[in-house]
Amino acid sequence: MTEPTAAQAATELKTVRDFIRYGVSRFTEAGVSFGHGTTTAFDEAVFMVLEGLRLPIDQLEPYYDARLTTPERQKLAELLHARVSTRKPAPYLLNKAYIQGVPFYVDERVIVPRSYIGELLFSDLFSGEGEGDDLTLVEDPTAVTRVLDLCTGSGCLAILASTVFPEAEVDAVDLSPDALEVARRNVADHGVGDRVHLHQGDLFGPLKNRKYDVIITNPPYVDADAMAALPAEFRTEPQLALAGGPDGLDIVRRILKEAPKHLTPEGGLLCEFGTGREILEAEYPDLDFLWLETAESFGEVFWLTRDQLKNA
Repeated sequence: MTEPTAAQAATELKTVRDFIRYGVSRFTEAGVSFGHGTTTAFDEAVFMVLEGLRLPIDQLEPYYDARLTTPERQKLAELLHARVSTRKPAPYLLNKAYIQGVPFYVDERVIVPRSYIGELLFSDLFSGEGEGDDLTLVEDPTAVTRVLDLCTGSGCLAILASTVFPEAEVDAVDLSPDALEVARRNVADHGVGDRVHLHQGDLFGPLKNRKYDVIITNPPYVDADAMAALPAEFRTEPQLALAGGPDGLDIVRRILKEAPKHLTPEGGLLCEFGTGREILEAEYPDLDFLWLETAESFGEVFWLTRDQLKNA
């Protein structure tokens, strides 16, 4: 059976519902991989259709049976077909990704943002609003004056941190000049250029002796075996932003070693590093990692204070 072309789909499909159903069928048949903001064929199709039409991505129901114009149908058909033929993640095709509902520009110069740290930053851990036995890592977010985002990529976490810590100056570092061009665009789009400062260099290298109340980082942490087995979608991302060495923890080790020199006495490090918890705990038996839970993970993000890091 011959697969329909984008032109045929644009002619035959009429409504938002039609295109979502068609997208699910095409994605399933083609065996595309997800993980860049969505985890199912349905969610991917919904995102692509709504974002492609510039509609709110969290409001499907009002538009389900809306009939589309010819240009809209052509655009959606081409997008859905490109998702299958190029294997590019949907955010690259649409130049848009969301963290905690906040939109960011993305393209192939940066990894598609999908960090658990966004959820944690907006939780009671950093709001100072925890009650009773609720865990709080920062009692007063307005008292935080300096924040560092290592391996910033698109700049999304640095920008979110500027919202969570309204009085803070935020430094954001990345090794890739290309990634920083994307981050620069996002900083400008969100109007935070007076507080979010971008630096090109290797981890703490461009920061000299600066110290921070909070350091956040989502560094490259994919191990060599996993890199070799990456689905096509993930191979379209910058490998520099993914590869973390033989066991995935080369850069995490460097951060753990250097972070104490860049933390204030009451400061702490929030690090997302994937699934190497057992390796870290075995290698650093004297470090009392605080493992943090999100809606979809546990044991992939840790918090350590400066004192813990210094005394390890």
